[in-house]
Amino acid sequence: MATDALIIDKINSYYGDSHVLHDVSLTLRKSSLLALLGRNGAGKTTTMMTVAGLVTAKTGEITLFGKPVARQKPETIARAGIRLVPQGRRIFPSLSVEENLKVAAQNREIQNPWNISRVFDLFPQLRDRIKQRAGTLSGGEQQMLAIGRALMGNPDVLLLDEPSEGLAPLIVAEVARGIKEIKNEGLSIILVEQNFQLAMSVADDVAVLNTGRLAYYGSAAEVQANPELATKHLGVF
Repeated sequence: MATDALIIDKINSYYGDSHVLHDVSLTLRKSSLLALLGRNGAGKTTTMMTVAGLVTAKTGEITLFGKPVARQKPETIARAGIRLVPQGRRIFPSLSVEENLKVAAQNREIQNPWNISRVFDLFPQLRDRIKQRAGTLSGGEQQMLAIGRALMGNPDVLLLDEPSEGLAPLIVAEVARGIKEIKNEGLSIILVEQNFQLAMSVADDVAVLNTGRLAYYGSAAEVQANPELATKHLGVF
């Protein structure tokens, strides 16, 4: 069994004629969390969308536990075991909490598979909202639902794009708790996050993008010991 969950090898991605990612290479180790950091416009979301198949890499390779997934359709990549929690949540507002979770369910052979009951154990606030329309939830509850919806696909790799964006500090702490619990279960995670302290509280490894290029890649322990390794590329936090 491959020890690396996901390998991104010299990916180049474009929006039209605009070259966004330049030979980006990253490795997500199995059962670890990689924090992907960078200023606005650095290419973080494009990286996540390229892995998920929503942006097609023009060149380069992406492998999931040794199997190539680059340039496959998003639904094929999702079935293979990669799920994206997009920036802005993008839950289905007219559907109930329960319906949002059911529509994303996928039976995959993983240890301790996810179901609605387990999602409610992870985020108890959602249990009391089971029949409520998702569009009427608070921002924090919508973020919890977006994460829970991705987990219902029973992924091997979870892509979290700015999960704390726009949330109050107490809710950020609750989302961070959920991320830690998911990580402790052995799920491999890439986290894009502007909140440096949150990212460092859960990360095993850190990568920093700067204008679509990899500016730093190393362990979270190295960044904890010398934060400037990462923060010099990030601006003010």
